[in-house]
Amino acid sequence: MVFDAAFWATAALLVFLGIVVYLKVPAMVTKALDGRIRKIEAELAEAERLRAEAKALLEDYQRKREDAEKEAEGIVAAAREEAFRLTAEAGVSLDTLIARRTKAVEDKIAQAEAAAVAEVRARSADLAVEAARVLLAQQMGNKADALVEQAIKDVGDRLN
Repeated sequence: MVFDAAFWATAALLVFLGIVVYLKVPAMVTKALDGRIRKIEAELAEAERLRAEAKALLEDYQRKREDAEKEAEGIVAAAREEAFRLTAEAGVSLDTLIARRTKAVEDKIAQAEAAAVAEVRARSADLAVEAARVLLAQQMGNKADALVEQAIKDVGDRLN
């Protein structure tokens, strides 16, 4: 009985597939992919936690800014009351006092706002870096599948 090339190619393919199954290559690939999935899920959970933390921080700084504005309003109201009292005593020093108090309040608000903006920017940058890392990890996960398929194809081509 004469065996042709198709028979030998089929036999070689079956032997190859038998070796692959015997060596548990699909299980190894599945295990590697499962590990990658767990890692990506952990990174996504971390990114979500960081996002929630940044949101809480932003809300905290917004609340602090509102508190500073209320405090500033209180300070301005106190300055007005004092200005009315001082008007009775000395009209000349009134303008100087109001200008000085207003400047102090504006400086305090500006400092609080600058600190809040700087903190939010820093957290946003951290989140952007984390999101980029997660995205790169996902993209590398997609490329890993393509590389495995190409390696299998290359081995198949070499056997032929």
